[in-house]
Amino acid sequence: MANTFLCGRYEFDLERPLVMGIVNITPDSFSDGGQTFDTQAAIDRALRQVEEGAQILDLGGESTRPGAEPVPASEELDRLLPVIEGLLDCGVPLSIDTFKPEVMRAVLAAGADMINDIAGFREPGAIEAVAGSRCGLCIMHMKGEPRTMQDAPEYSDLLGEIGLFLGARAQRLRGAWVDPRRIVLDPGFGFGKTADQNYQLLRRLSSLRVSSYPLLVGVSRKSMIGHATGKPVAERMPGSVAAALACVARGASIVRVHDVAATVDALKVWQAAEQGAIPQ
Repeated sequence: MANTFLCGRYEFDLERPLVMGIVNITPDSFSDGGQTFDTQAAIDRALRQVEEGAQILDLGGESTRPGAEPVPASEELDRLLPVIEGLLDCGVPLSIDTFKPEVMRAVLAAGADMINDIAGFREPGAIEAVAGSRCGLCIMHMKGEPRTMQDAPEYSDLLGEIGLFLGARAQRLRGAWVDPRRIVLDPGFGFGKTADQNYQLLRRLSSLRVSSYPLLVGVSRKSMIGHATGKPVAERMPGSVAAALACVARGASIVRVHDVAATVDALKVWQAAEQGAIPQ
């Protein structure tokens, strides 16, 4: 696995896992019901996550929950740009969760450090929008699209299909002269996968080998946590932390989470136990 991740203005050593904090600037997020839809509320949430130990912030201006309806690029940018402006000097990279090339171009011009694309840079013009910058790039696997992805997804070879897709998309970026140190891969927990498929993927995550690219995973508060615990979204923090640790133990380099403080503490204890890495 690559030890360095180039992410816009920042460069990370991936010897230890990174925590990416989620900031939804949407009225219909599954996880927080629009609590940070207001610009200042989103900025305040993000700054609190930095204080809690988030090393990257992931800002989203469009919900990608199952069944979500698309949002025009202009509306997505109206949500994102003021928050980016308010966080440019917060001390950590700003990742933008979007699949629209026009949004990618605008947020990179505004100073964003990373593009997190649930569509794997498949939209026409997406690769061209990011290739010439230094931004970090997350390629995610999704079967279908948000409105239909949970309509009985089927796989003949779950990990094989995910690995082939991610590898092919990474090669497309490399073909546009993208530095491989800019690329991380997300197997897409919850995106076109049943609960059983999600847990099969988690159990076998360490066998998902796609060249030397690091893995970014997002399991926080998702329905797979509810399937195992029986808890509603608001009560899934303990299960989400456990799932994040399970992913890190199987090789994940970046965990995308809502509950930053709890995840950071859990990782410190896990590292102390596994690696003798006691924080000073």
